[in-house]
Amino acid sequence: MKEKLLNELNNSYSPYSKFRVSAIVVMKDGKEFVGTNVENASYGACICAERVAITSAIADGYKKGDFDKLYVMVDSDKISSCCFMCRQVITEFYDKDSEIILSNNKGDFKTYTVSELCPVPFNEEDLK
Repeated sequence: MKEKLLNELNNSYSPYSKFRVSAIVVMKDGKEFVGTNVENASYGACICAERVAITSAIADGYKKGDFDKLYVMVDSDKISSCCFMCRQVITEFYDKDSEIILSNNKGDFKTYTVSELCPVPFNEEDLK
């Protein structure tokens, strides 16, 4: 997975922050979807690698509950976590015990469950 994530970093469009991020969504049936961050001069129009990969799976016909794991790599020596907008999307589509694997550009990995990254999620239960 390290090599796939490193290769995907090359597709990042990050001319402003220079902070490249890649992601790979693994579905329960084994299919994978890649994503990279895409920046914009209007910062609010930026989209993170995690959400690119997740929405690519949705666009391909996958549904909530079909998601297994998420790998995220940042182009840094430090392992970084997902932003809170991405965490919200992750809680929408992944099970609480699904693994989120975070890594740096050296291939060091840390694994968390969705519950660990999002201990108090806002979800469909809050809308009732």
